[in-house]
Amino acid sequence: MPRIHPLPDLLISQIAAGEVVERPASVLKELVENSLDAGATRIDAQIEEGGVKLIRVADDGGGIPREDLPLAFARHATSKIATLDDLERVASYGFRGEALASIAAVARVSITSRTADAGHAWKLDAGAPDCAPAALAAGTVIVVADLYFNTPARRKFLKSAATEFAHCDDVLVRMAQARPDVAFSLSHNGQVKRRLPATDFRGRARDLMGEPFLAHARAVDTEAGPLRLSGFAALPAYAKPSRAEQYFFVNGRFVRDKLLIHAAREAYADILHGAHHPAYVLFLELDPAAVDVNVHPAKTEVRFRDARGVHQFVFHALQRALAEPLAAARTEVMPATVPSPAITPTLQVPSQSALSLREPDARAYLDFARQAFADAASTPPTAATVPPAPTFQAEAQDSPLGFALGQLQGIYILAQNAQGLVLVDMHAAHERVLYEKLKAAADAAPTTQALLVPVLFAASARELACAEEQAEALATLGFAIAPAGPQQLAVRGVPALLAGGNVENLARALLAELAEQPASRVLATRRNELLATMACHGAVRARRSLTLPEMNALLRQMEATERADQCNHGRPTWVQLSLADLDKLFMRGK
Repeated sequence: MPRIHPLPDLLISQIAAGEVVERPASVLKELVENSLDAGATRIDAQIEEGGVKLIRVADDGGGIPREDLPLAFARHATSKIATLDDLERVASYGFRGEALASIAAVARVSITSRTADAGHAWKLDAGAPDCAPAALAAGTVIVVADLYFNTPARRKFLKSAATEFAHCDDVLVRMAQARPDVAFSLSHNGQVKRRLPATDFRGRARDLMGEPFLAHARAVDTEAGPLRLSGFAALPAYAKPSRAEQYFFVNGRFVRDKLLIHAAREAYADILHGAHHPAYVLFLELDPAAVDVNVHPAKTEVRFRDARGVHQFVFHALQRALAEPLAAARTEVMPATVPSPAITPTLQVPSQSALSLREPDARAYLDFARQAFADAASTPPTAATVPPAPTFQAEAQDSPLGFALGQLQGIYILAQNAQGLVLVDMHAAHERVLYEKLKAAADAAPTTQALLVPVLFAASARELACAEEQAEALATLGFAIAPAGPQQLAVRGVPALLAGGNVENLARALLAELAEQPASRVLATRRNELLATMACHGAVRARRSLTLPEMNALLRQMEATERADQCNHGRPTWVQLSLADLDKLFMRGK
């Protein structure tokens, strides 16, 4: 067996580079972080051949004194921390003191820097014995050339130049999201790919995520003790097939943390279904001592001292922002981008400026709503049951969805508000209203409404067996279903909220759910999914003719219902078309 011996410094640095310098994007990340720690207000990055040939980062930060330049290439030399207490409360991006040494071990690196009080700049090449005078107005320029020139095996694992540049672009986007007060530019092979001026968080989100994201986003800003969550979370109508538009920052540092991702996913669980993923830009702020960022050299993993508390805070803060009723929503209206001649409506929350519409009294409609929509789809009221329609000067805070004008093909409700035209999918909207009511009533004893005439339907052997075996579970949900013959079931009672729906279809769907797995497990782990199925079958169906009071009653209930922007399957329940959008369709003013 070979004798134990110390490794050469160069080999030690090359081993460390395996963790720090995974690809050119890793180099760019470390250099940009150093610029931000130096107080830069502008950072310019130039990339050639995906970063393999050249990565040049210039900033206007504080610079490095001449006497400190040789230490910049030394392993475990840093200006960020000095004691263990500093490490436990680190607030800077960099702190390990090994990035530049690791990069210099696998590339040709030079630093040119000038402090504010220096007469001129100084330049130092990695491995050179001393600094040389150089020309630079202010700040620091770091050039990394010929990455992996001395470790060709590592170079073979890199992808194409286009792919490597895409990773570099992702890194810059993350850093720019976290620091909107800093101007960034990025070029590749001499072509400018991004130019981001200094702005605020909303402006930076618009620059990087686009106008459609903000048009569908809810603002998040919640504090609880030392914790604060802020940013923007998009509604399900903007859901994406991948996680590419998910950005989570902890104290300004981009992280990929399973705990935070899970908390966000749980917050969307009731409004986003299927294989799509939510989009968000969220910033979590907490005491630096409550989070450990010294987990991995890449610094994208963190550990929280109170992981459960952080998870619950993020979950509830995000859920509350997404669930806010329309009447109290804080989302700012974003102008819709409407191509001509076709139109692509965007989901928006109307601003709450005063309406000048004279329509039936909203309070009368609310009174009627308690009668007409106490169940899922009750029989349309007769003229004697419809309250008179007095008029008054409506205020938008009472009716942000406006007032109904009529129905389109028995599917959509057309309404007008101060902004223009509102289109509502009546089934999707009523489904969400019912679902939220069912969830609110689920913890209490269900109110069962006995049917005057039981609903009989032919049942399969499996449905008959399920009805007998799951009688207790069915009763827990407010159903009374029992055999009425050798091949027949009778529904004698249903939850009061669903009494007007299609009872047979509702019963069949419920029995199918309960037949898949034990009722105790369904009620414990999939209760909301079961309630969503019940709401879907109990909601008013397409082609059903509604009166104007019924339509307005539904609009008022939507405004007071949490998560009313989308149905239980993540589809939008309504869209807003402004007068400007309609004018474009008819080329008015041209």
